[in-house]
Amino acid sequence: MSAPHPSSGATSTWLQSIRDRTGEIVVGQDIVVERTLIALLTSGHLLLEGMPGLAKTLLVNTVSKALHLDFRRIQFTIDLLPSDIVGTEILDEKTGGFRTHKGPIFTNLLLADEINRAAPKVQGALLEAMQERKVTLGAETYSLPTPFLVIATQNPIEQSGTFELPEAQLDRFMLCHRLSYPTPEEEEEILRRNMRLGVNKKDGGAVAKTEFDLIGGDAVGTTEDLVAATEAVHGIHVSDVFLKHVIDVVERTRQHPDLELGCSPRAGIALLKASRARALIHGRDYVIPEDLFALAEDVCLHRIRLSYEALAEGKTPKGILNEILEASVS
Repeated sequence: MSAPHPSSGATSTWLQSIRDRTGEIVVGQDIVVERTLIALLTSGHLLLEGMPGLAKTLLVNTVSKALHLDFRRIQFTIDLLPSDIVGTEILDEKTGGFRTHKGPIFTNLLLADEINRAAPKVQGALLEAMQERKVTLGAETYSLPTPFLVIATQNPIEQSGTFELPEAQLDRFMLCHRLSYPTPEEEEEILRRNMRLGVNKKDGGAVAKTEFDLIGGDAVGTTEDLVAATEAVHGIHVSDVFLKHVIDVVERTRQHPDLELGCSPRAGIALLKASRARALIHGRDYVIPEDLFALAEDVCLHRIRLSYEALAEGKTPKGILNEILEASVS
């Protein structure tokens, strides 16, 4: 294998500095930071599935500040309307005309918190903007900022009052990452850091600090650095053998007897894009099988569905996917 190109090495060093900056605020979520950077560098979108309290909002906010990107958060609820996300036209009583009020979707990083709590019409409005990267308000069409990344979250245990994302909409998320609880060592560090936070004194009163008060400082890089990193992803070499492995994995999901729904062509595209971005983050100018294995769950699991018979037998999507990955390299 050839050594990494100097430019890709410099870019991977810069990307590592973003991970280091995030690690100063968030403990034990390095993989999520990596997935966020992969989505950002490949113009994809990320779905995070995990229990409450795992610092998802803190993490996304920290990454956005490190990259000097605009960040907004929407809490999805049952009474949310599409106009609450994309914006609307408002009648100006003074002029008698309409003026445009742009919604929070006009940002660089949008955190859609608990996306499955909103009605399908609201989900559809968001996902349409994700796909087309533009919004129509009245007679005008507006392009969304560049870059534009949606990071959506959903709680895997509270299903009461939720609207499950259908497969066609899940397919629009490039990656779906499942967060886990921190290890005891990481949790100890979280608690120790929290004890050191102190208080904020203001207007004659005081309030306990939170981890959000630690976010700040200068951005790690500039917009030009992000553009250069995005371009560098397209310079990562993909061998014909790796390409055939990707095709084989996707094809096996469509033919497996325990799966009634296999991966779409978007899955293969996502595997290639994500693998190239991961290679860059790890300082390589070529992809390796490790990239495919590391990303397969995040790319494929939300795109496949087990048959009724497989569910009755106690099989799991993860088990089937591992079986497919083992067969593809044997």
